[in-house]
Amino acid sequence: MKLFSGSSHSALAEAVSKELSIPLGTVLLKTFSCGERYVRYEESVRGKDVFIIQTGSDPCDSAVVETCLMCQAAKLGFAKSIHVVIPHFPYARQDRVSEPREPISAKLVSDMFVTAGADHIITLALHSDQIQGFSDVPMDSLKPDSLFVKHFKGKNLSDLVVVSPDAGGAKAAKKLADKLGADLAMMHKTRPSHQEAEIVEVVGDIEGKTAVLYDDMIDSAGSICAAKKALVAHGANPDVYAAATHAIFSGPAVDRLKEAGFKEVVVTDSLPVSDLEVPGLVVLPIAPMLAEVIEHVVKGESVTEIYK
Repeated sequence: MKLFSGSSHSALAEAVSKELSIPLGTVLLKTFSCGERYVRYEESVRGKDVFIIQTGSDPCDSAVVETCLMCQAAKLGFAKSIHVVIPHFPYARQDRVSEPREPISAKLVSDMFVTAGADHIITLALHSDQIQGFSDVPMDSLKPDSLFVKHFKGKNLSDLVVVSPDAGGAKAAKKLADKLGADLAMMHKTRPSHQEAEIVEVVGDIEGKTAVLYDDMIDSAGSICAAKKALVAHGANPDVYAAATHAIFSGPAVDRLKEAGFKEVVVTDSLPVSDLEVPGLVVLPIAPMLAEVIEHVVKGESVTEIYK
């Protein structure tokens, strides 16, 4: 196989390369003065299984275009198969028409990858399961539950309750709670506007318990910080943990997290986070999981058992 890194998360690609004991292939990636992206593989990919490691980090539009160019360049270079490994899937939250005349952007991005030549997509914790059905090629949506289970079991926390900040995340929170042997609670959230959140109700027994707020992502941190305030106001232990797969941390997120004072903010490195100064930040590496998935794909073995 051949392993190549996009420009969005080279540290992750290097970590996967180390896990597989396979050096990263050489590919020229640059931006012209007019803003156009340019890609050229500097070694042969003919007859190879090509894995492109990218993620939907800011600017995600550039990551999408670069990924498409890498796919097409590999296809035109007669690659045997092209696998896009993109832990944070771009535009995943735009997965339906919620207001008149909106696009279904997640579907469009999936179509772009396939049109460019992708034969397979590997991603992590999709915002909604329906996105997996958008793709016209096989898509493995990996579940990161085992990473969080291992972390929190190691802390031996008593009276634990896993809390979903909204109804949409209740299913994922329930799975984590079951694996941790913890109770489950849920919050009812409203959004007065984009990037704003209000918690209007807490459902479940949280009195005196240690809460783990579990979500698929932390973007501007408005939801998760509002959720912490609501939990403490309803009698939960003030030492609240935040856990999310994708650490987007846009705009005021870092300042909000500093002010909120979580006991820990536990995320994965699906996005670059190493240089962020967030109190209590814990980063769980996903490279071992991705490397194992890639090995199983190449050998034609089951992927499901890895994250179960």
